[in-house]
This record gives sequence, structure tokens and C-alpha cells, in this order.
Amino acid sequence: MKSLKKLALATGSAMTGLIASVSSVAAEVDIEPINAGRGYAENFGTMFSSMLNVVMLVAALLVFAYMIWGGIEWITSGGDKGKAESARNKLTAAIIGLVIVAASYAVVTLVVQFLGFGSFNDVFDNVGDINNPGAR
Repeated sequence: MKSLKKLALATGSAMTGLIASVSSVAAEVDIEPINAGRGYAENFGTMFSSMLNVVMLVAALLVFAYMIWGGIEWITSGGDKGKAESARNKLTAAIIGLVIVAASYAVVTLVVQFLGFGSFNDVFDNVGDINNPGAR
């Protein structure tokens, strides 16, 4: 326990010295602000559509990983009925999850199309500026 306290004290002292030296150097350097320019998402519709695509990609990757996990568990069950049942349940849950993810994406797209919009950009392009109600 003593060696752990010594290690924590030494690490804290070293970090304090490092932070103090970095802050003194950073104070003497004139740092110019970074001009980020325009971002990827030019409007809320583009951002929402991109976020939806990322969420769908992550969900599909998770379903795929869960299916692989269930497949490996099934292969390594070695004839044990309990392990094989657990693996079968994982595969079933992964397939149901994939169906739910695909159906939710289809429902959102169908609702947007049903309302007469071509894409999410069209939905949010029709929303006016809160600060300037007359402008579009």
C-alpha cells in the first residue's frame, strides 16, 4: 500500500510540474484563433440526415457483431443444449434487432415522403429563422 501511495504522489508531482511548465510556455505564445469556415452540415436537415445515417450504420454494425458472437457461441457450444439455446437466442435477437432498425428507417423515410418532402433537407428548409421571422 505504501508503494501505491508513493507512486500516486510521484505521478501527481510530475503532472503538476508538467502543467506548470506548459502553462508558462503557452502564455508566451501568441495563438491565433482557428477559422473553421463552413462545416459539413450546411443546415439542420443535412445534419439530421447525416446523424440518422451514422446511427443506422452503428446499429447495423452492432447487430452484425451480435450475430457473430451468437455464431461463435453456437460453434463452441460442444453439444451443450443450454449453450446452444443461448446462442440461438442471441441470433434470433440480432435478426429481430436488424428488422426493427430497418423498419424504423423505412417508417421515417415513408413519413417524410408521405408528407410531400423529398428529403430531410426539404423538411427543415421550410422552417423559418426564429430571430428573423420574415427571412427564409
